[in-house]
Amino acid sequence: MSKTDVLKMSIARVEKEIRDTPYHKGTQHHIGRMRAKLSRLREQVEGVSGKGGGGGVGYAVAHHGDATVVLVGPPSAGKSTLLNKLSSAQSKIGAYDFTTIGVIPGMMEINGARIQILDLPGILLGAAENKGFGRKVLSVARAAKLMVLISDVDRPEWLDKVEAEIHRAGIRIDQKPPKIRIKKTAKGSIRVIDPYKSFSEEMVSEIAWEFGIKNAEIKFEERIDSLDRLIDAFSKSRVYMKAIRVLNKSDKKKTRKKDALVISAEKGEGIEELRQEIWEKLGLVRVYLKEEKNKEADREEPLIIEKGKTFLDVLGAISTEMREDVKRAHIWGKKARFPGQRVSLRKEVFDEVEVFFGR
Repeated sequence: MSKTDVLKMSIARVEKEIRDTPYHKGTQHHIGRMRAKLSRLREQVEGVSGKGGGGGVGYAVAHHGDATVVLVGPPSAGKSTLLNKLSSAQSKIGAYDFTTIGVIPGMMEINGARIQILDLPGILLGAAENKGFGRKVLSVARAAKLMVLISDVDRPEWLDKVEAEIHRAGIRIDQKPPKIRIKKTAKGSIRVIDPYKSFSEEMVSEIAWEFGIKNAEIKFEERIDSLDRLIDAFSKSRVYMKAIRVLNKSDKKKTRKKDALVISAEKGEGIEELRQEIWEKLGLVRVYLKEEKNKEADREEPLIIEKGKTFLDVLGAISTEMREDVKRAHIWGKKARFPGQRVSLRKEVFDEVEVFFGR
């Protein structure tokens, strides 16, 4: 029996114990510890499978461009057709399940940025437990910047089902990491600092112990409102990313249904709206560089960088050798107080800023 099989048996036992244990005040600590143990065991399965522990042949995908977006959904949702509309790819299209048996890349160009789009094999229920090689598919998704969750108008419930599978695999959609700082110490056991009184110190300590943490200072920097979020703070395998929900194959005029964009990839309806939403969700900005202060900036090939980055980050992307010589940036654009304003290198960039780096 392989190590993976042993871990799966342990997972099944823990899941059964959680199901069989009635939840009330007297059992909440025990259930919390069991859920933490379940999370840890699933991480171990991922680690073993990733080292050749029976997971099968994986998908090796080289990342290109300024960001990577993955199309994730059930079989025959129209991902291949959508990929071809969004990018220059020519993914095989067929009206039957599992047309896409590998990962098909394409490149979408928008606002001077090159966005890699990956068409992944269809996700099945049970993908988090590796049904239909689901772990291999989800491993590619984990490395992306943005996820497009796609189903069709006849299966809108699949959006929630696919998102549930993704959640079970440790990918958190449209969430931020819990603000819990865990500082390991040489001694002193577990010290919990929680001004928000989210959980009892005993509960936090038991979950920490389950993850092998015996001595630490655990400080809550926000109120944590669920046990899942508490466990996420201790897990090393959680991935946080934004997502766009899409319903394809619509015969009606494009519109929104709840929080999903309704499109017809085959007819090309809603594609431009989706392209713009991808751009917005990625949170990218265009930086136009000036070689000389009094000359025009190069607006043909902008530097693409994430929102929240600073001009120091821009400088580092251009040249590591210039950092010591350059002290200020001169900027032009909608957020400059006046043309050529001199600003600190630690100021955040904004979209379509023109910049000249001077001493």
